[in-house]
Amino acid sequence: MRTTQSATGDEIAYERRGDGQPLIFLHGGMAPRQYWNPVLPHFEQYAAVLPQRPGFGTCLDDPEETSPDEVLNRETRYVRTLVDAVDGEPILFGHSYGALTAVESATDAAVEAVLAYEPAVLPDEFRVEADLADRMATLIEDGERQEAVKRYIEQVLHPDGIDDLDSWLAEWPVWPDCVELAEEVVRMNRAVEQYRLPDALDVAAPVLVMTGTDGPTFLRESARGVHQALPHSRLVEFDGVGHSGPGEAPERIAAEVEAFLRE
Repeated sequence: MRTTQSATGDEIAYERRGDGQPLIFLHGGMAPRQYWNPVLPHFEQYAAVLPQRPGFGTCLDDPEETSPDEVLNRETRYVRTLVDAVDGEPILFGHSYGALTAVESATDAAVEAVLAYEPAVLPDEFRVEADLADRMATLIEDGERQEAVKRYIEQVLHPDGIDDLDSWLAEWPVWPDCVELAEEVVRMNRAVEQYRLPDALDVAAPVLVMTGTDGPTFLRESARGVHQALPHSRLVEFDGVGHSGPGEAPERIAAEVEAFLRE
């Protein structure tokens, strides 16, 4: 792992693989940076930069006092620090909350392009009633950490229901280690629940916004909203792919990304 420091003294830990133009991969809520392992073989012509998001395996100062606004601010700070630390203008590739971070970071960072798979943005009508953070926090307070994480998985990864969640979890590579991230996921969800998509996102770089037909309906709606708020973007919907699109269908995602970047 390499490290660099932001202007405010935040230490950023990241892994770099290969040579070429830097491609910074920003993982989402329940997945560590290893989420990108199925994707990386399709981008061997790039230098893959894999940061560890603050709080996800790294220490936070006063984590209990971290406000929802500060959660997103600290994420964009670390991305901008990485952008400054690598050679040339990198490309940002974010999934879910990482996609929101990528888009927000690109409003004030010199990047060549942004690839955003289902940014974690809630439509207004959905955000008003969103209470996942509160429900998870209550379960954690009651000592039910695994149940708290299961609520997140059910709502985000399996919005249409799942017959046997425990069997699915037994095959999920990050379970049960991800239970340790429960508090960070609560903080992240509070940030998502309070985030309001502006009418216009001041991003100079071209953005590829991606979504899948088998993911949560509200995220497909939000992907369209993000696309409409950007001055230079393309929206692509993958049939039969869910919220974990890059991990589910890396070849299809990579082919669309390469076509976009060639242009």
